[in-house]
Amino acid sequence: MSAVRMRKIINDAGADSVLEAALEKANDAGSRVVVAVVDPSGEVIELRRTPGAQIASSRVAVDKARTAAIFVRPSREIEDQVSGGRLGALALHGAKALTGGVPLVVDGEVVGAIGTSGETPDEDEAISYAGSATSLSTSDVPELTYAGARLAAEAVAAEATARGVFPVAAVVDSSGELLYLWRPDRAQVASVGVATDKARTAAIYRRPSKDFEDQASNGRPSALHLARAVPLQGGIPITHNGEVIGAIGVSGASSADEDQELAVLGAAAMHAAPAAETYFSAADVEAKFATGGLLLETRRYALDAGRREQPGAVELHENTTDIMVAVKGTATVVTDGTPHTLEAGDVLVIPHGVAHEFVAVSKPFLYFVVKVER
Repeated sequence: MSAVRMRKIINDAGADSVLEAALEKANDAGSRVVVAVVDPSGEVIELRRTPGAQIASSRVAVDKARTAAIFVRPSREIEDQVSGGRLGALALHGAKALTGGVPLVVDGEVVGAIGTSGETPDEDEAISYAGSATSLSTSDVPELTYAGARLAAEAVAAEATARGVFPVAAVVDSSGELLYLWRPDRAQVASVGVATDKARTAAIYRRPSKDFEDQASNGRPSALHLARAVPLQGGIPITHNGEVIGAIGVSGASSADEDQELAVLGAAAMHAAPAAETYFSAADVEAKFATGGLLLETRRYALDAGRREQPGAVELHENTTDIMVAVKGTATVVTDGTPHTLEAGDVLVIPHGVAHEFVAVSKPFLYFVVKVER
């Protein structure tokens, strides 16, 4: 599984196109409205208002658009649930049960949303649909995947366990929403929320949460008023090619400094993993086989283009499983006293903890080895 995926998101030019189409519909009808466009996480990209629009509509339009974006459906559906007697829908986190919010969809993917407020619910929705029907431009941006979030958290888990500490590690996406959480049995309950707060701060401000703790502690207490920020060290952005794709927060280790150390380690683990599918041409593979050596190495597995021209010493890997695929030539490998003759196309899996030895090889014997850490 890839640690990073690419997703589409409406860009500024796309937001302009959507708003122009919506306002054309509003002006033709003489409607006094505010129209807002948000990204897939519900954050405002652009907002416009027609002359005479009521002041309150600015916030309501954003609420409607955010609801459509994060619930991936028109906000009318939630209002219909409430009107139909399902009052529990009013408690949905982040939802406003108000008609007028519509997702913006490109190639089946929600890339943002539009919300309109100021006239009747049906009129507001009609204006939003006019905006959503126009052609719009998007940008492709990298985003942390579940697999990548798990990789970062497990790096913290491994190091924390080795140190004998029991913090919580929370990993969020680029908008600060939780993707993965590691909570050992001995972790303190409060660390769940604190770790998530630290990660969210690092993600949405695109910098370590320690920056804000340093500000608050060194003469700028107003840093406590920064929206959705928690000025506590231990939150570190996770980056890909210079862009923030998520963040990790750690809370509950032996000290705040250790929280920070572990978060830095977790974020760094992402750079040891392939960010996307990795391709090696036949020429690249042939060149590597000429000498033998690693094609790919990550924290959890490695791919080796092996070349042997003579037998070798006994090997035993306590934490690594070897998966051998013979490509050219022949070899005899003995595992715990059992000989195996390998030739092109054969596969041999040697679990961790099993002694093995090459006792005979052709000149050369070429083979792939996938080394998997447990």
